[in-house]
Amino acid sequence: MTVEATTAAERWERIAAEPDERINLAEGALAIAAEEYRDLDIGAYLDRLDAMGATLQRRLRPDISTTDSILALNHYLFEELGFAGGADYYDPRNSFLNEVLERRLGIPITLSVVYIEVGRRIGLPLHGVSFPAHFLVKCALRDGAVVLDPYARGVSLGLDDLVQRLKAWRDGFDPDAELVKNMLTAASNREILARILRNLRGIYLHQGALTKALNAADRIITLAPRAAEEYRDRGSIYLDLECFRAALADFRSYLLLKPEAEDAEEVQRKTAELQQVAARLN
Repeated sequence: MTVEATTAAERWERIAAEPDERINLAEGALAIAAEEYRDLDIGAYLDRLDAMGATLQRRLRPDISTTDSILALNHYLFEELGFAGGADYYDPRNSFLNEVLERRLGIPITLSVVYIEVGRRIGLPLHGVSFPAHFLVKCALRDGAVVLDPYARGVSLGLDDLVQRLKAWRDGFDPDAELVKNMLTAASNREILARILRNLRGIYLHQGALTKALNAADRIITLAPRAAEEYRDRGSIYLDLECFRAALADFRSYLLLKPEAEDAEEVQRKTAELQQVAARLN
């Protein structure tokens, strides 16, 4: 598999313009990494995923069941190749797919991308799940679906497990089974890529790397130009960078897209202050 050489920005623009069903998830994740690794050979890493899938496919019986395919995938990735969780969330390498493939260490969402991409190459109908606090994967079965956690070596999770995870995530939260089921909808390719970028934005803000955080915010908005909160959040980064006119434009976009937001009054106050600042800059 080859990918036409282009700049990271051009490649991201092309990916973001695609209909969701035509977005190559692995290419998108690698395009995110290409912002940091300017000489990244995206095609080589896509070829590596192809080779991993082909290696596993050759070992499987033609009539293998979905359940046995999942067990084979788990053994191949976690026992044989040694992919593992437990990575430092604030190490940005664990959010870059090329580094995850090299080091075989990642956070829930990047390990899930590896799991989905290799699993799909052996015919498994895998989809990401934007579960709160911890990204998961689900696979359709004849009588329903199984929820899997690639961060925990592909373990399957029942409804009781997921309820307990939600309780641990938010102290005092007591979800019922129906609420949990509603949280298991398949994430789109755009949603998965945006979540990776939000993770990176948070990491860079934690590190005080504002320019890198701004780059991540830019790519989120390119991917989801109608997501109101993303303009507010990018506006806050611009404000920290003292780019007052850019911050003002983003706060105005937020209020235009979401005039009834809970924090609309606070953002309106910031907008009024920035209008005064911008007027003094003229």
